[in-house]
Amino acid sequence: MSLPPGFLEELRARVPVSRVIGRKVVWDARKSNAARGDFWACCPFHEERSPSFHVDDRKGFYYCFGCHAKGDAVTFLREAEGMGFMEAVELLAAEAGMTVPARDPRAAEKADRHSRLAEVMEQAGRFFRMQLATSGGAGARDYLDRRGLSAGARDRFEIGFAPEGRAALLTHLRAAGVEIALIEAAGLAITPETGSAYDRFRNRVTFPIRDARGRLIAFGARALAPGEKAKYLNSPETELFDKGRSLYNVRAAREAVARGAPLIVAEGYMDVIALSEAGFTGAVAPLGTAITEQQLRMLWQISPEPVIALDGDTAGLRAGLRLTDLALPLLEAGFGLRFALLPGGKDPDDLLRTGGPAAMRRLIDGAVPMVRLIWQRATEGKVLDSPERRAGLEKELREVIGRIRDPALRAHYGEEIRRLRGALFGSARAQAQPFRSGRRPAAPTEPLPATRGSLLAAADDEMMEERLREALILAILITHPALLAQFEDELERLDCLDPDHARLRDALLALTLASDDTTAQGDRQATPRDRIAAEAGPALEKLFSLSHVQLAPPVRRPEDLDLALACLTEEMARLAARRAIRREVQDAMQDITGRADESLTWRLSQATAATHRADRSRLDDASDLDEDRAALSARLQGLIDAEVWIRRKR
Repeated sequence: MSLPPGFLEELRARVPVSRVIGRKVVWDARKSNAARGDFWACCPFHEERSPSFHVDDRKGFYYCFGCHAKGDAVTFLREAEGMGFMEAVELLAAEAGMTVPARDPRAAEKADRHSRLAEVMEQAGRFFRMQLATSGGAGARDYLDRRGLSAGARDRFEIGFAPEGRAALLTHLRAAGVEIALIEAAGLAITPETGSAYDRFRNRVTFPIRDARGRLIAFGARALAPGEKAKYLNSPETELFDKGRSLYNVRAAREAVARGAPLIVAEGYMDVIALSEAGFTGAVAPLGTAITEQQLRMLWQISPEPVIALDGDTAGLRAGLRLTDLALPLLEAGFGLRFALLPGGKDPDDLLRTGGPAAMRRLIDGAVPMVRLIWQRATEGKVLDSPERRAGLEKELREVIGRIRDPALRAHYGEEIRRLRGALFGSARAQAQPFRSGRRPAAPTEPLPATRGSLLAAADDEMMEERLREALILAILITHPALLAQFEDELERLDCLDPDHARLRDALLALTLASDDTTAQGDRQATPRDRIAAEAGPALEKLFSLSHVQLAPPVRRPEDLDLALACLTEEMARLAARRAIRREVQDAMQDITGRADESLTWRLSQATAATHRADRSRLDDASDLDEDRAALSARLQGLIDAEVWIRRKR
């Protein structure tokens, strides 16, 4: 629903954002200044040792300089507590003593209908629980006994029994005055084209499914008769229930994770119940299908790194790989997945029965990151004994990693893949050393001193050039603050080598936050450059004293926004390319300490080609930037031409 203008501003003014967030974090006494409404803490959205999470009560916003989470009190409740927008607004309004404006008639009618459907579901849940205790529920109780579910567990998870009769629930609800149309809308009854309505669930153990607000929105039901076509049957999608946006046990798991429990994603209801009863109370499950994008985003709202507990068989591994394919384009810094592969085709319930909670704890603690599953899929069962096969592996992995949208995260994945590749190929080379004329295999050779010296010199030059580019990017943004909104994401991902540059970057990001909020009159009168100077201090003056900054066309011509946009776009792209090249060269430096193979030649060639591409300017006046564009390219090409990885005879 839309709220009247000014309502949210009044709500933010009455409830300081620090009060809401302070329930989840411990403020750092050394950095915080309560009198000014300025607070610092370790971020609740990612693990860190030093506080980088900043809360400003005057502006009503928070920002993390580590994972870049930002927002106001409503955003925090949605992200940290998993609440919906209106749920968060209503909670804050109650705390502020404000009344949420009345909804429009159509929205109010829809909400009233949802309330009536939820009440029908609650009536059905009570009926099923009552039936479990009757003589007709003896078979269901026997099944639950065999699965090891105690009476306490049955009560906690509200497990019930749908009797065998064709219309037992329907008759009960009709006797209570519930309309048949409402029963059908709740997904509890089916009306065929010919004949009378009948119950959807019959002779099944029932598992209530509640949403994050605690409303009973659906049922899962397990057949007791061995001949049933579907062992498990879920409610159909209704006005309350969207299967792809729901998780079993989500509310209880959210509360458990907030208290420090790991978020564990299992396959089914019984796995979740078994995990919870064994002390792993942050367990959830999708509802009979593979995890959807919406469910994955729900999981990340609860925990930045859920543990996916997969059955240790081929089907379980396939499910994990499908999930990695779904997750890759959605990954962001600080958010990921870990995988706990269960042994011998077991599910969590089986493992807990045989090994107890300790076995499950070891498995959760040893869960592997997603990159390992990607590597396993690419290499398992393959013989990589030729340059062509190795090149094919690298191409496949580059294509997979290329689906990650975040450049920084994509680079870290690339580094880990290179490390795994080096370990695999290094082992393969050691085992494949040829014998020469009956002699022992040749020992790995050390690189010539000139080799490492050349590469280190190239790396030092690169670092200096990156600092110069950082300075130019920051100077353009400070000179043209109108471009901040367009380049905010790139600025957040800018990993500055110079501490002064990092302070200026943070000041620019703080400026973008201030532009989103209603600032004080004094703040509005201050220019963006004044605000940056107040935040960054001498770093600003130092930046604009650099000769290449003073001579740069977009700095000299502050009125030419189009030129600034073109220069900034190119400098951002070229800095990213340079850093990718530097990482490849650093990786080559590590590999060259052992016996190099044909892939090193290829990698250095690729680095040279990338340098050429990065050095091509699309701007006619880029010569003003006073760059030596050919230096690194020539150095790398010279190393290749000289075949520096081959030890020379003396």
